[in-house]
Amino acid sequence: MLAYPQELKYVNTHEYIKVDGDIATIGITAFAADQLGDVTFVELPNVGDKFKIEQKFGVIESVKSVSDLFMPLSGEIVEINEQLVQEPELVNLDCYGKGWMIKVKMDEKSELDTAMNSEQYKEFVVE
Repeated sequence: MLAYPQELKYVNTHEYIKVDGDIATIGITAFAADQLGDVTFVELPNVGDKFKIEQKFGVIESVKSVSDLFMPLSGEIVEINEQLVQEPELVNLDCYGKGWMIKVKMDEKSELDTAMNSEQYKEFVVE
């Protein structure tokens, strides 16, 4: 069974948000990683890039498909997971840990109000 940590927030495009002060760590959920299959490539933005909520911030490729990554909130990229360039499979192996993608300084914390909690996300992916 796939895990959905309770401390995280989730959006319907299958990204998760881990909040630490005004910094949000973002990656894709275990459900998304499972649906994609073996991840072979991740394209991430540059540090300093700014995005609005729901804007495309990158691309993830797997043996099955190519998918866009969407910002679950507005903000500025403060860090990217450089390790994914060499080891994109970390997304499959540890999506909530070593497979994180970007860290964002949030513009509007209130945008988190529209995100789902783990129970809501579980129901969302089951339907």
